[in-house]
Amino acid sequence: MTNLKTNIIGLSRDQIKSILVDANLIKLNENFRVKQIWHWLYFHGVTCIDDMTSISIDLREDLKKVFILKRPKLDKEQCSTDGTRKWLIKLDDGNLIETVYIPEDNRGTLCISSQVGCTLNCKFCHTGTQKLVKNLSTEEIVSQLMIAKDQLEDWPIKENRKISNIVFMGMGEPLMNFNNLIKSIEKISSDKGLNISQKRIVVSTSGIPKMIKKLADENLKVNLALSLHSAIEETRNKIMPFSKKFSLIEIKESLLYWYSKTKRRITFEYIVWKDINDGVDDINALVNFCKSIPSKVNLIEYNPIGDEFFRSASQNSINLYKDLLEKNKITVTVRRSRGKDIDAACGQLANK
Repeated sequence: MTNLKTNIIGLSRDQIKSILVDANLIKLNENFRVKQIWHWLYFHGVTCIDDMTSISIDLREDLKKVFILKRPKLDKEQCSTDGTRKWLIKLDDGNLIETVYIPEDNRGTLCISSQVGCTLNCKFCHTGTQKLVKNLSTEEIVSQLMIAKDQLEDWPIKENRKISNIVFMGMGEPLMNFNNLIKSIEKISSDKGLNISQKRIVVSTSGIPKMIKKLADENLKVNLALSLHSAIEETRNKIMPFSKKFSLIEIKESLLYWYSKTKRRITFEYIVWKDINDGVDDINALVNFCKSIPSKVNLIEYNPIGDEFFRSASQNSINLYKDLLEKNKITVTVRRSRGKDIDAACGQLANK
């Protein structure tokens, strides 16, 4: 039997079974043992193998010979006056990531990170000012949900749960950590454990056409949000320089492919800034872009990160956007920031 122990969090059921069979701890046909372990991990959220009380003491001792059960360390918690909570999580390698919980009347949303830093360089986003350090592993992604459930005392899984929705809108570009994103979604949505419906999961991207198509081909039921912020090529390139690699025509094509495969509307995330994208031409460009793709729009309040170039647009400008979108029968929601006082709002995550 090997002395090298594997963290059981993040492993698939097949991987758990393979390790146990190879170590001669279960027989190949003992699937119910794996089911028991999985249930304790992701339904009850145990933090210690000894707490798996429906499993014999002898098998628990054997499990401890091949597995460790470990979450990353919770380094810091901040609570906003509006109920939002932000957790700074320290990974085993010393890197830090942030996870944010946003409670609402009819749901609770957890904003999950997918990378340490980011490959992109969106000028209005604090995470975008940091260099990419690494992609998060499946274990590190799923552990964010498990730590949040620990802190919220949201175990075992129940119908009236505190965390009902997941958004991959934290640090990093999730589609640039594709394989671990998919594995994490499968684990989070498994009806044998964490059981958050894929229809309640949103993957947010800055717009990488090839990867949007790849996600569509996975035949998942997740929702897609795209950080658009301008439907005028020149303007978008200024605020999101990486987008020079991908034209709006290419992005539109990939979104139409997404819809053809999934039949799920795209959500456009759209911040309105003073003297950048608050003109009538900007609004008309967005209206025309939306008309060509089954979609809806979230108009988002800007959360300053200390760059004087970006200033919030006036309420009149936001109202004009809303009025013209609605006039053209495009669904639009004006989203107010949550957790702004603890730097937990959209675009503010920066490991602090």
